[in-house]
Amino acid sequence: MDKFSFLNAASTAYFDELYEQYLKSPDSVEPSWRAFFQGFDFGQEGSSNPSGEEVTTDEDYCEPQLQNLEKEFRVIKLIEGYRTRGHLFTLTNPVRERRKYTPTLDIENFGLSENDLKTVFNAGEIIGIGHATLEEIIKHLSKIYCQSIGVEYMFIRKPEEISWIQNKLNVNDNQPDFSNVDKKFILSKLNHAVSFESFLHTKYVGQKRFSLEGNESLIPALDAIIEKAADLGVKDFVMGMAHRGRLNTLTNIFGKSAKDIFSEFDGKDYEQDIFDGDVKYHLGWTTKRKTRNGKEININLAPNPSHLEAVGAVVEGISRAKQDNRFKDNNSQVLPIILHGDAAIAGQGLVYEIVQMAQLDGYKTGGTIHIVVNNQIGFTTNYLDARSSTYCTDVAKVTLSPVLHVNADDAEAVVHAVLFALDFRMEFKRDVFIDLLGYRKYGHNEGDEPRFTQPKLYKAISKHENPRDIYAAKLIESGVIDESYVQKLEDDYKAKLEKELESSRKEDTTRITPFMKDEWEGFENAEEDTMMQEVDTTFNIEKLNTVAKTVSRLPEDKKFMRKISKLIEARDKMYFKDNSLDWSMAEHLAYGSLMLEGYNVRLSGQDSERGTFSHRHSVVKVEDSEEEIILHNNIPGKTGEFSVYNSLLSEYAVVGFDYGYAMASPKTLTIWEAQFGDFVNGAQIMIDQYISAAEDKWKLQNGLVMLLPHGYEGQGAEHSSGRMERFLQLCAKDNMFVADVTTPANMYHLLRRQMKVNYRKPLIIFTPKSLLRHPKVVSTKEEFAEGGFQMLIDDAEATVDKIKTLVFCTGKFYYDLLEAREENKRDDVALVRVEQLFPLPAEKMRAVMKKYKNADDIVWAQEEPRNMGAYGYMLMHFEESKNFRICSRRFYGSPAAGSSVRFKKRHEKVIASVFDKTMV
Repeated sequence: MDKFSFLNAASTAYFDELYEQYLKSPDSVEPSWRAFFQGFDFGQEGSSNPSGEEVTTDEDYCEPQLQNLEKEFRVIKLIEGYRTRGHLFTLTNPVRERRKYTPTLDIENFGLSENDLKTVFNAGEIIGIGHATLEEIIKHLSKIYCQSIGVEYMFIRKPEEISWIQNKLNVNDNQPDFSNVDKKFILSKLNHAVSFESFLHTKYVGQKRFSLEGNESLIPALDAIIEKAADLGVKDFVMGMAHRGRLNTLTNIFGKSAKDIFSEFDGKDYEQDIFDGDVKYHLGWTTKRKTRNGKEININLAPNPSHLEAVGAVVEGISRAKQDNRFKDNNSQVLPIILHGDAAIAGQGLVYEIVQMAQLDGYKTGGTIHIVVNNQIGFTTNYLDARSSTYCTDVAKVTLSPVLHVNADDAEAVVHAVLFALDFRMEFKRDVFIDLLGYRKYGHNEGDEPRFTQPKLYKAISKHENPRDIYAAKLIESGVIDESYVQKLEDDYKAKLEKELESSRKEDTTRITPFMKDEWEGFENAEEDTMMQEVDTTFNIEKLNTVAKTVSRLPEDKKFMRKISKLIEARDKMYFKDNSLDWSMAEHLAYGSLMLEGYNVRLSGQDSERGTFSHRHSVVKVEDSEEEIILHNNIPGKTGEFSVYNSLLSEYAVVGFDYGYAMASPKTLTIWEAQFGDFVNGAQIMIDQYISAAEDKWKLQNGLVMLLPHGYEGQGAEHSSGRMERFLQLCAKDNMFVADVTTPANMYHLLRRQMKVNYRKPLIIFTPKSLLRHPKVVSTKEEFAEGGFQMLIDDAEATVDKIKTLVFCTGKFYYDLLEAREENKRDDVALVRVEQLFPLPAEKMRAVMKKYKNADDIVWAQEEPRNMGAYGYMLMHFEESKNFRICSRRFYGSPAAGSSVRFKKRHEKVIASVFDKTMV
């Protein structure tokens, strides 16, 4: 075995296992290993004795054969080394010396030497160059894997994808091969990128613009993707990016007028007075663009906050909505592209959540192109302090997505790489990552001094030429252009910018262009007075009967669990016999009635198909096959579709996704449900930056509904509160609805109201847990068909003249108080439910107070601690509440006690205080 010691070094057991797999099924083995074993078998056959007679081995003859076979194996291992580790030894860093990795790809590490360089090896066939010398094989491998593009892909587990990538890499040795026309166009886009930044730097000295300088090759890259994508059938392009290079992208890719950007730099007020606006590098944009081949493509840049990766989830949701609404048969016609920063993609957990969505039924978008604008620094933090992984893009390996690391100074390599990425996405409908390795010319913003923290790096950067000049020199040297060509490009573009600047300064205000205007045609902005108007949510009872019948009948030709059969039969009984409908029927009938009116319904969340509390069962499973049945989609005459998905265990990304979905699909009732209400705090950034603020910042309407199970039932701190106080603190003017309803009929009408108005606002609903099956929490079918949403529900059992104590409360606590009132036989207490907390029905509350004129004790009662729940909000929004007697738990840091005994004592004390005003 000494002659084959290299096998020991590479794990003989591994070879044995792989060889056994090869003998059983050659095609199941990765192509390069298949060639390895074919060579091994050939060598074995060549050295066998067909006669079977005992002979003496002629070592002078056999030794060269064995040595040649052994070296073939070593060359194959060299090829594998380049494929798996070549990306570690590339020329991809324009301003830093690369970290050193060992072992290197030196041939000595593979048992080869310079004496072998002229030897011809069969292993060349593996890389598509046939029999070739070792020197030719190394040259080929170096060009593919170790120049301006480094490729990571050998961790992929699908042979067809690996084979496709390898065949693609073999074309031109993974080197660009553009025509002179294409080269000039790349130079033109590079010039736009460079000149735009230098113009702003001159005209707006010291102003923040988060320049693209050091990564200007992003602009020709994005342009190339759009042009090629249109040729491949893409109709809609949805992009998200943070601030770095955003203004440049808006102007030179999305066609936003430089005049408008200059107006924003000049700090002019907005033409519209209904919103507050945002900084210029957060604004979105939508437009239609004609490609050079005459194709029209719709392009969208989603607005984003300063939370660098938050927009990624929104982009995926927008893309999925567009695919569902317009391109359901071919989702590849909508292309999501997310631009990341290197520090953000490595440091922000949201990226992992988004990546995990990539192949899930409820969230997949046919593959996303991720481009990292890699500055090699995060604010002032060096990359060595910013991550533990080798690359910032290592999250790509979660979904076995290929990664291309590219030198941003090599413009042709950048365009070549992104077109490779586009082809992969279109072929396999999977994610692909581009790591655009450049630098940041200035500090984090243009007023920052980067030499404070990176003096050595910025000394090198200050001497470094920009990508345009580097590329221009290359084209001049090759005779494609002359020296005057670049100067003319720059002069012409800057003259255009000067003209735009002059035009801008003649105007006093700036105007924000609506995002996705086509999707929102026919919708209007609504202020608080409009939000408080009554809305007709009635529905024909015969059609309601049709919905009820459909969701109450299982297919007779399929077998279901006995419990499921009973649950569905119970729906039939409660609707057609008892006329006593519970919470689940409120949901089912709301969804079904909207579907009959042409609206789609999308519901997603953790365990939402069945419902955390097993009340919904919107998807039922056939017992033997686990086939999924959605009864709503069998409703006769419906024109809307019902989609419900159990989400991945994520709040941040899923809320962002569903928010994006609602943004692009205003005629879909889009619902996100928390497993428990407090879980929503995992999505707090989305709530703060998008749900509560987007209409003010970006003039964006959104009808996302959030269902947050809320109610104190002794389940501890984490399963009691939906953090009502946080939402109510964010309520202002007309930015959202917040409700805590108590009857199935009111829930039904609230959901229908969300679609029946000609505007959209986020709707936060604190939904019940114990009330899902409470015997008193029922409504009649007539209340569903004929009623409407009640913002406030008066006490129907109260005798007005007898009432001494008037109690305002919300949600589940009402039923606790009702039970106590009945037990104590207190007919002097009226319980009034505030069903809509924002906008607050203040006039209706005042009318109720006036009605109960004998009540000298007015109470705000809540089960939450005093510093939580709605009390603080009431003090801000209802002047009279300052004189209310407050009945609640005391101030606590935790929403509820973990001990059930302690919980019960506190809860009973609050209830008792409502009926005894002497209690403190």
